[in-house]
Amino acid sequence: MSVPRIVVVGGGAGGFELATRLGRRLGRRNRAEIILVDRNPTHIWKPLLHEVATGALDQGLDEVSYQAHARTHGYRYQLGTLSGLDRDSRRITLAPLHDEKGEVVLGERTLDYDYLVLSVGSVSNDFGTPGVADHCYFLDSTQQAETFRRAMLNTFLRYSDPAHRDRSHLSVAIVGGGATGVELSAELHNATRMLNSYGYSEIDSNQLQIHLIEAAPRILPALPERIGESARRELDKLGVQIHTDTRITSADERGFDTADDRRIDADLTVWAAGVRAPEILSELGLSTQRNHQVRVHQTMQSIDDERIFALGDCAACPQGEEKMVPPRAQAAHQMANTLYGNLVAAMNDRPLKNFHYRDMGSLISLAHFDAVGNVMRGASTRGLFVEGALAKLFYASLYRMHQRAIHGSFRTMLKIMVDRLNNWLRPRLKLH
Repeated sequence: MSVPRIVVVGGGAGGFELATRLGRRLGRRNRAEIILVDRNPTHIWKPLLHEVATGALDQGLDEVSYQAHARTHGYRYQLGTLSGLDRDSRRITLAPLHDEKGEVVLGERTLDYDYLVLSVGSVSNDFGTPGVADHCYFLDSTQQAETFRRAMLNTFLRYSDPAHRDRSHLSVAIVGGGATGVELSAELHNATRMLNSYGYSEIDSNQLQIHLIEAAPRILPALPERIGESARRELDKLGVQIHTDTRITSADERGFDTADDRRIDADLTVWAAGVRAPEILSELGLSTQRNHQVRVHQTMQSIDDERIFALGDCAACPQGEEKMVPPRAQAAHQMANTLYGNLVAAMNDRPLKNFHYRDMGSLISLAHFDAVGNVMRGASTRGLFVEGALAKLFYASLYRMHQRAIHGSFRTMLKIMVDRLNNWLRPRLKLH
């Protein structure tokens, strides 16, 4: 008798944790065959991409190889990108793999499934703004973050020679005053100081000009106002120029044009505004939202097919009549836990449980300068406001919780020890 096959497409925070748990508890015991599909060979926790982008985090030290991880955790990994779905045959199609020269390494493939989990995450939404896709950097993947980091280093080098400077200040413009934009603004100031201290660049923080642009009336509009105001005060101290109520109408290689006819020039432009699911989800024959999120029941089953599930940023999962689960890492973590139980229940013809999101708070890291947030919102409406060292501790614990889910407690403790050694042995910024 063959065992059921569960295919998880997308190895982000939720998908990776789910595949790991399924592999440990079902794959190792031959109760199910677990396959994880991801377009990248390695995993880095997405909330840390702004640190990869500035070199504060060396991806070579923190990334996890799916192939190696699969070998020790009871599932199989396939490198690939979802390109099609045949619901009648319960089969997905993976697009051909190409090398750097565009030559086909591996042709189009298909994978049969008994249960399919879509966890392909989200990407920034440029809302069709002219010039953004061609001229802005995005931070939706490790590759994009690394591309920005190399461009940043080259820009700092160029500004070290006064003859090649375009203006007196090195300028970076970031569209999107959410968590990514705010945290990147602080990390750029930290990177500037580190590059100067290592002698890589003569630019200091007084010669760095950062524009943080937000269409809403305040930064961090999705979070409690007290967090937004605290973050704004810290960014003001760093000299970040914050533009609220500012909508971008176009972008070019030199900067942005705004709806109120202003011009914001910059050497580097970053788009970190808006969230949408990948467009491929609206091409699979499943019901989706306008932002391409798969419409699911509260059990995380597709409203069209009880054998297809979605979790994380790509899922439009209802919470009551009007609310949806927000696209946040803690939501993906909680959804992975519930979905594991629902997949086991589905395999054994038992009722599935509805997912109930618990907002445990929000934390924003401002590099080594500060951290702010609130915690334990599940216990009260407003939660406990924290900042400084305590907030930094809570922020670091979020990543450790993710590591524990994919590595287990013992290996996570070892990684903490190795990280501390590396902080002492290695440069505080990736310089190459």
